Order: sequence, then structure tokens, then C-alpha cells
Amino acid sequence: MTPQNLITPSRRHFIKGFGLAAAYFSVRGAFAEDLMLTPSQTEGPFYPDHLPLDTDNDLVVINDELTPAVGEVTWLSGRILDHHGDPIRNALVEIWQCDNNGAYLHTGTTNKDKRDKHFQGFGRFLTGSTGEYLFRTIKPVPYPGRTPHVHFALKMKGHERWTTQCYIQGHPGNEKDGIWKNIKNEKERAAVTVPFTPIPKSKAGELAAKFDIVMGYTPEV
Repeated sequence: MTPQNLITPSRRHFIKGFGLAAAYFSVRGAFAEDLMLTPSQTEGPFYPDHLPLDTDNDLVVINDELTPAVGEVTWLSGRILDHHGDPIRNALVEIWQCDNNGAYLHTGTTNKDKRDKHFQGFGRFLTGSTGEYLFRTIKPVPYPGRTPHVHFALKMKGHERWTTQCYIQGHPGNEKDGIWKNIKNEKERAAVTVPFTPIPKSKAGELAAKFDIVMGYTPEV
């Protein structure tokens, strides 16, 4: 971990961006009666078979390397809530996705010879009392047979590992994607399909996306 009195340029950028994303999404949550359970989806074949040494929530820069990953930098945030709308604390949120070339952090990925070695590909975040999580990653891109998406896995005490996927609102590939279309309920489909929006005043042209996950149970304390 980086000592508090030794903030590197990349970490300083991350902290600054955290403030931008937080300000952009500092709105009140939905009322409990409006909450819809987030549909679970398949884990997919490319959960990393060898986890990277760096598994933090900044997928754009590995450790403190100077070279960032290629892609549109995106602040992906949200809250993990139970079916009452209360925040879930100590939920381990994992995400993984392909890089800007369509390659996963997996030995079986396609075009692995073109994999961006500067993209972490996988990250973790443990929620606090507000149930919030935050990742700095890249806007997902398509790869053969799939529309752009980010994989999510949640691990909570007393419950089995739970997975879903997050999609880009309005992307033309969604209507052709079998996994996305397999969600028959339109409201459930909308719950996993979110806008990726430019962050106001971001000189680097960064994006933000908010993806709240509503679980059908309350985890054990």
C-alpha cells in the first residue's frame, strides 16, 4: 500500500477522480418500494485463472506504473443494497472485463498476444457502512460474440458467490447479445444497462457510470 505521506502522481489522480465521480453521483437513492432485484447472470468463461498481484480498485494503472491502460477511463460506482433498500456492509465486490483489444486476463482468451499488459483486468472493493463501491476502469468494448459488458461478482458472509453483468445503455450490440436478451423482463434488463456519461469538468474526458445492485436477502452479520 502507498503510505499516506507518499502520494504518487497516479494515486493523486485517482483520489482527484474519486472526488469528481462522487460529486457527480451524490443524489438520493430510490425509495424502497421502487427497488427491483438485480438479475443474476452467468459468470462467463473468463474469470481470471491467475489473479494479478495488484487486485485493487484501480484497473487503469497497475501498482504505480507510469503507463496507463488504453481505453476510455471510466469511474464505475454504485451501492450494494438489500431488498429493503438498506446498504450492505462488508460485501466484497469483484469486477473483471476484457481490455481495449478484447482480451481477458485469462489463458483461454482470444487474441491474448495483443493483450494490454498495462490493464489490470480485475479488481476488488470491500463496501463500508454506506454500501458504496468505486472502480476506475475503462469503458467496456465488444469482443467476438458479445456486446460490451463488465462482469460483477459479490461475496458476502453466509451466502454463495453471486454474479451478474453490467451493460452500456444504448449500445447497438445489446439487441444482438444472447445473454443480455435472455433477461426477458424489460425492467430487469434496464436494471443492468446503465449510461456511461462524460464527467463534467473532466479535462481528460473521463466517463462515469452508476450501477446499483439490489440483492434479495440481507447477509449475516
